[in-house]
Amino acid sequence: MVLLQEQLTDENVSTGFALFEKLGFKFFMRLAINFVSVFILIRFIYYPVYKNRENFFTLFIFNIIIFLITFILNKSDMSMGAAFGLFAVFSMLKYRTEGISSKDMTYMFLVIAMGLITALSKGSWLELSFINVLIILFTFCLETNFLMKKETSKTIEYENIEMIKPENVAQLQLDLESRLGMKINRIEIGKVDFLRDCAVIKIFYFEPKQTHSMS
Repeated sequence: MVLLQEQLTDENVSTGFALFEKLGFKFFMRLAINFVSVFILIRFIYYPVYKNRENFFTLFIFNIIIFLITFILNKSDMSMGAAFGLFAVFSMLKYRTEGISSKDMTYMFLVIAMGLITALSKGSWLELSFINVLIILFTFCLETNFLMKKETSKTIEYENIEMIKPENVAQLQLDLESRLGMKINRIEIGKVDFLRDCAVIKIFYFEPKQTHSMS
């Protein structure tokens, strides 16, 4: 009985080492590239803008799990189309009852894509790093004011409906700029409440340049 237990223990240990050797340098190099790339994307591009710690965790875990599962599935008979569909369904189920913004969905797609590319691509680690760097650079340029100014909107209630008349639009813009302390590009008049003598106004303005602080 003791000999049988020792034999089983030796077999388990040898199986563990065999699995470790089977993963090899390729797995750990790809995992490192994926980890560093996603960390830069989320920590230095996504988080400084949106300050969402919950999504920081979710995006990171999604990427790591997808990378690991995809790397394993790549050694099985399951097609990559079926695998990608599985990940897409899984990510949609998580957010089907939550009000997730289009930007968060974009970052979700980015971390899924980076995990799939890093796990499945046949290229060298230099090629994988270059592809991930391109994704990060394009995201950074589009997320900041580097390529073009970002126009943002804000909805407010305005108490003087006399100012919303077409002939008073210029005065309305000056009044809003003096109150809000910002340059307004354009104004859209929404719902007007004559009982309360107010109107819902949507203002559009350019965001100031972002410093991308690490806090």
